[in-house]
Amino acid sequence: MLSLTPSHIIEYLYCPRFTFFEYVLTIPQHEEHNYKVMKGREVHDQKLEQNKNYLRKRIGATDKFLDQYLTNDLIRGRIDEVLVLGDGTMAPLDYKFALYEDKIYETYQTQLYCYAWLIEETFGKKVEKGYLVYTRSQHKLVEISITESNKQDVKDAAEKIREIIEENIYPKATKFKARCVNCTYRNICTQ
Repeated sequence: MLSLTPSHIIEYLYCPRFTFFEYVLTIPQHEEHNYKVMKGREVHDQKLEQNKNYLRKRIGATDKFLDQYLTNDLIRGRIDEVLVLGDGTMAPLDYKFALYEDKIYETYQTQLYCYAWLIEETFGKKVEKGYLVYTRSQHKLVEISITESNKQDVKDAAEKIREIIEENIYPKATKFKARCVNCTYRNICTQ
């Protein structure tokens, strides 16, 4: 079985056919050619080298684990920072090579929900919130609430992905047809 990442979950939630085309038919997306993806990876690497104690202090973190690779039976991921908070809970912190424009993208939230799931299973501590740092907006810090329902949604998505891959299921396309316009699979998808 393929070990899933938050990106797999995000792609599946965007359109379940991503999973089918990429992991059943093995047709790659070639995302490595996307400038923002490559630049974001570079910024992540730089931020992990820099000490951001002032952000952690504002959050109320009492301890931190940097650049954590976590895994469970279904997903895996590398988290920029896992924070231990003063109330005994934990929280993921993720750096984004992006400008903050008064809205939080669903993809960013989903990634934090996946990280919350991994943190809870690895450390055995509750996760009720996560943090995003927008590096292109002077390191703006944004807190995201994480509910049990959020974590259950990503667990359910991981199970559906496993089912598509293991049983070669051709899922329904997204109901949001505007998403098809820029899809890397639009030329082969029978909507």
